[in-house]
Amino acid sequence: MMGRDTRRELVIIPAQVKIREHVRKVYACRDCEKNECGVPIVKSPANEPVIKGSFASPEAIAQIMTQKFVMGTPLYRQEQELQRNGIKLSRQTMSNWLIRAAEDWLEPIYGMLHELLRGRKVLHADETTLQVLREPGKTAQSKSYMWLYRTGSDTEHPIVLYEYQPDRKSKRPAEFLKGFKGYLHTDGYEAYHSLGSGITVIGCWAHVRRKFDEALKALPERDREGSSALRGKHYCDRLFMLEREFADLMPQERYEKRLELSKPVLDEFFAWVASLNAVPKSGIGIAAHYALSQKKYLDRYLMDGRLEISNNRAERSIKPFVIDRKNFLFANTPRGAKASAVMFSLIETAKENGLNPFTYLVYVFENAPNRNIRNDPNALQQFLLAFVPSYIRAIGNPCPSV
Repeated sequence: MMGRDTRRELVIIPAQVKIREHVRKVYACRDCEKNECGVPIVKSPANEPVIKGSFASPEAIAQIMTQKFVMGTPLYRQEQELQRNGIKLSRQTMSNWLIRAAEDWLEPIYGMLHELLRGRKVLHADETTLQVLREPGKTAQSKSYMWLYRTGSDTEHPIVLYEYQPDRKSKRPAEFLKGFKGYLHTDGYEAYHSLGSGITVIGCWAHVRRKFDEALKALPERDREGSSALRGKHYCDRLFMLEREFADLMPQERYEKRLELSKPVLDEFFAWVASLNAVPKSGIGIAAHYALSQKKYLDRYLMDGRLEISNNRAERSIKPFVIDRKNFLFANTPRGAKASAVMFSLIETAKENGLNPFTYLVYVFENAPNRNIRNDPNALQQFLLAFVPSYIRAIGNPCPSV
């Protein structure tokens, strides 16, 4: 043989659907039966199902859940795809499976993640709209909200939590963050500015830059060069450039560098903005007013080297929900909206910790029904430790695609 030619091809095998039977052997003492002294009956041990009385498997629920909340495939489209493969599974049944699995097995994990989140020192928050069709006391066209709370850059194991609420009132973050003491990154929404003395709100320079960028784009192209809008944007760009230079520093070093290099830029920027005499409703007037009204929050990222110049971390985390919302459009009931928040939370937290969401959910749905997770904190801890790579290695990696 002179040699060998090799050609490689990527082969994609479509998903397969199978029925898995669980058979339990039952034993009885026939000798006892003959002698009429009672008939002891013994069954071989078996794992509890994820939903009692249902033919739903951990894999089936995890697949439907990730298809909807990771890939953005609504249940009606999943129903159509299954029917094309000869499987009659209604969207209502799938919806019931998801809600029940979320309430039974994901909510306890969500609750403990919530406790851990409130124990952190640096958090980010954001919110976006959600339409809930059958919300008591509201029309189907009314706005509800999905709130987002997450950890900052100061943790090795991020937590990302969503919370559904019917409105955008300030009491919502106050209730969710009850007991939290530390720094909270937000945009300029006023609801975050009255959360109590233990919470220090940090403003977002990305929003300031966006205002000046909008003012710049509103100008004719010939008037942009040398404009106040361009100058304001350049100030913001200088601050972000400095942050890129500080990215690899330890928090204390970053704190000192900001005071040395960033603070003079901030002082110069605010002195310049205060000197502008712009028309209030013009683009530059709106940008200047926003910067001055948010000044005390925008200065605060200089207080601690763990803080960030923007709230982009929260905006990136809420983006998956915004993208998926374009596909499924609305939630049918408040119960479904709450379950969606729980499912999104566990999926996004798994992704942030480097886990495959599908395999993590299968791990939960296979093991949680056989643990007393609602009453035993030690049993519940197992599903939080699964976010830690060292723990995964110790128990044989329940999420093998990590």
